[in-house]
Order: sequence, then structure tokens, then C-alpha cells
Amino acid sequence: MLLVDVILSGLVLGGIYALIAMGLTLQYGVARIMNLAYGEFTIAAAFLAYLLFSALGLNPAIALAVAVPVSFCLNWLIYSLLMAPLVKRAPNAGALEVDTILATFGLLFVVQGIMLVVFGGTYFSYSYLAIPVEVIGSTVAANRLVAAGIALVLTLALYWAMMRTRAGTALRAVAVDPASARLVGIDTPRYAAFAFALGGALVAASGVLVSMFLTFNASMGVVFTMKALIVVIMGGVGNVLGALVAGLILGLAEALTTSFLDSGLTLAVNFALFLGILLIRPTGLFGRPAR
Repeated sequence: MLLVDVILSGLVLGGIYALIAMGLTLQYGVARIMNLAYGEFTIAAAFLAYLLFSALGLNPAIALAVAVPVSFCLNWLIYSLLMAPLVKRAPNAGALEVDTILATFGLLFVVQGIMLVVFGGTYFSYSYLAIPVEVIGSTVAANRLVAAGIALVLTLALYWAMMRTRAGTALRAVAVDPASARLVGIDTPRYAAFAFALGGALVAASGVLVSMFLTFNASMGVVFTMKALIVVIMGGVGNVLGALVAGLILGLAEALTTSFLDSGLTLAVNFALFLGILLIRPTGLFGRPAR
């Protein structure tokens, strides 16, 4: 049953990667903000869940209910105070991308520095539902299944909202062409701010879920940023379904590499897969060529 174990592990990991990448898909694909501090907010949410569980004994589901709205408001504030002025002064999309990369690179060190001062470089974890559950003849930790299940529900809910609601249609229009979206009456700046804040809410959710079964420390944010970028570009910038599929592919690739090759090769396999897909589909699996 080794193959079943590997596939289940890959799907669980891929589901988390997909959720992490969803937020960056909104921030980069819709708001046009390349947020290099993205992973730091993942770790910040993980620390929040750790504190609420360890100090107060609160279920991570409660941490999820706290972290998501707080992160939404915080990211809306960051967009309004830091990103909006950059958007207004940027003469073109290329200049905006450079400006936001520099701004969020600085924000990365601010958030990471605060966490290092508070928590140091020690690895943290907590024991939540660390009990074995048998699935299709394979044993999986219950906390991983719960995390994957919540990630799947959130991902499907976001996909439904993007495809079936007025706000989702507006976000997709802004992602495709902000100038044309403005011509049909869409308040582009407002929806860009909303997309950035919603992306922040999703990254907080993913941080809480990651904390349920992984050890983490204050310096790990860059790992999640890198994986989110790989997933977003592989799936197609701004495409929610693409992020889901690419996240699952990446998770399965990592699980297969760890089980049949060597865990030290996972990064190499990630980039090989990334480059291979881009050679065949330069705009990503679900990306559309620019016209």
C-alpha cells in the first residue's frame, strides 16, 4: 500500500499548497502586487494558532475564525497605506511590479524580524488530533485529513464565488484587463484592495492549517512564498482553478520524490516540474496568452 500512502500524502500536501497559492493568485493576479512577504503572514498565522492552542487551549478552528478576519483587515490596511500610493504613481505595469517587489521585500524583513524577536529561531509545534486514521487501507494522521478537508472546502468555496457571484466576476475582469474593467463600470481600485485583503485572509487560513501538522519557525516564510509562486505561475497567473490543479501536482511530486528518491531532491524536482510546464505552456496550465 506504499503507493496509496504516497498519493494520500501528496493530495493532502497539495491541497494545502493550493490554498496557500490561492491568496497569492488574488494578490498578484488581480491586485497586481507581487507580495514577497506573503509567506511571513503564513507563519504569523501559524504562531497565532500555536499561542491560542498552547496558552488558552483553544481549538485551531477558533484560531481560524480569529486569524482570517484579522488578516483580511490588516492586509486591506497594508494595501491602502503602502500599496495604493505605489499603484497611483506607477506609469505602467512593469514599474508597478518593481515597486511592489521592493516594498514587500522590505515588509518581509519587518514581519520576520518581529517574529524573531518574539519567538526566536526555535521550531514550534503542538499536538492536535495526532491520531492515526485508516483510509483505503492506508494510515494517515487525523490532523492532516482535517487540514486537507478545510483547505478543500475553502478552495471550492472561493472557486464558486469567483465563478458564480457578481464580485467574483468583477475580480476576474480586473485580473484579465484592469483598463477594460474600468470602462464597464467596475471600481478597479476598490476590487484590487478587496483582492489583496482576501488573499491575506486565505494566507492566514493556510497558516493555521499548516500549524496543525508541521513544525515551523520564524524564518520559514520564504519557503511558502517560493512554493506559492511556483504554483501560481504553473497554474496561470490569476486563475483559481489553475492554482488548485498546480498545487495538487506539486504536492504529489514532492510525496513521490520523498518516498522513492530522496527528500533532499524535492526542491530540484519542484523547479524541474515548473520549468517543464512553462516550456510547454509558457502562460501556465490554465493561463491565456496576452493579446
